[in-house]
Amino acid sequence: MIDFEPWDKLLRQYVDQDGRVNYAAWKTEQPQVLADWLLSLKESTLKSNINAQEKLALWINLYNALTISSILEKYPLDSILPKIFGVPNWLGFLWFFQRRVYYIFGQHYSLAQIENQILRDELQEPRIHFAIVCASVGCPLLRPEAYFPEQVNQQLDEDTHRFINNPQKVRYDFDSQTLYSSKIFKWYRQDFLKVAPSIPEYIDSYLKIDVPLTAATPISYLDYDWSLNQRIS
Repeated sequence: MIDFEPWDKLLRQYVDQDGRVNYAAWKTEQPQVLADWLLSLKESTLKSNINAQEKLALWINLYNALTISSILEKYPLDSILPKIFGVPNWLGFLWFFQRRVYYIFGQHYSLAQIENQILRDELQEPRIHFAIVCASVGCPLLRPEAYFPEQVNQQLDEDTHRFINNPQKVRYDFDSQTLYSSKIFKWYRQDFLKVAPSIPEYIDSYLKIDVPLTAATPISYLDYDWSLNQRIS
């Protein structure tokens, strides 16, 4: 199995408990460590009998590592949208995630391919939407540690609780009786509806409030913050 310790060590050093990344220090102090670790996987062989937990940990780690590596290459940045790589607006975002330039296990992958074909279609695990990051503030918080097969289910459950109980991502307004939530629940609605009758009912199983949420609960989606998830030293 892949050794996640190099990635884990970097996360523990440069990511804080709020999911903010000290890109400046990372790029200054250890600019090649992450790239070298990813390079070591180019011709690695992925074992054929990998189980679901191993696959989840592997591809969540790789998705996040590839994203952070791409940001480090281009840092300093203020946002992944619209200025990333100089391509304006959504074209830059789509190009960044759909380009098949990551060579791992003897194949080329894009971030979109890892997310959609492997993590979503193959593994059918909606909690990955609280674990994989696009390096923006609106994304889930980046864990200051790697995912490991023997812990990944617990880690994903923690990620889901943390995301849904973060008022910047999900909150219930008692006066208007309206549920406000991240657009992640809108964009990936079908993933959540595979395991819950409605989006409010999915959120209700994690949100710590005394009011039960039902399919009839009005929902409004919050603006998505595309600014970089950076920590300023």
